[in-house]
Amino acid sequence: MSKPTTIKDAIKKWEEKHPGENIGDAQEVGFQFQFPPIEKMDNSLAALTSCTKLSLSTNMIEKIAGISSLKSLKILSLSRNYIKNFSGLEGVGDCLEQLWISYNFIEKVKGINVLRRLKVLYMSNNLVKEWGEFNKLQDLPVLEELLFVGNPLYDNMEESNWKIEATKRLPNLKKLDGEPVFHDE
Repeated sequence: MSKPTTIKDAIKKWEEKHPGENIGDAQEVGFQFQFPPIEKMDNSLAALTSCTKLSLSTNMIEKIAGISSLKSLKILSLSRNYIKNFSGLEGVGDCLEQLWISYNFIEKVKGINVLRRLKVLYMSNNLVKEWGEFNKLQDLPVLEELLFVGNPLYDNMEESNWKIEATKRLPNLKKLDGEPVFHDE
């Protein structure tokens, strides 16, 4: 069994693929599909000083970490990992606009409220099963697009009832599960 790829290894691979470029100047950085997969995010990510879009999807990451210094980060993709909660996002609460975190193991939405500028949240195929958890999304003042299919809460309802209930609780949504939201006048 080979050792997991570290963030330092991923940076090194990136620099080999982009000769003459400095990763600190890169706006978009992708560490998705690493082989062997990345298991831990760490402070080595601080090297991505200009990064606005970071993808770490399709790895084996369990915890969000090491991104507090990424003050330019607008889009963070962590889909298809082993993430169980939103802790670790505090440092990007004032800049992150999109969080793609589908296909993880998130059951509780605690901690999402730090993302004051979040407009887009893709969190389909997680483990949220209670309206009480869903309601915590009300703490996101500018959220306008939500992808939530594949969570037990969604799966246990008729689609039309789901849409009515979800948009009632999140009246600012413009898009829900890929469909435009039309609020009744």
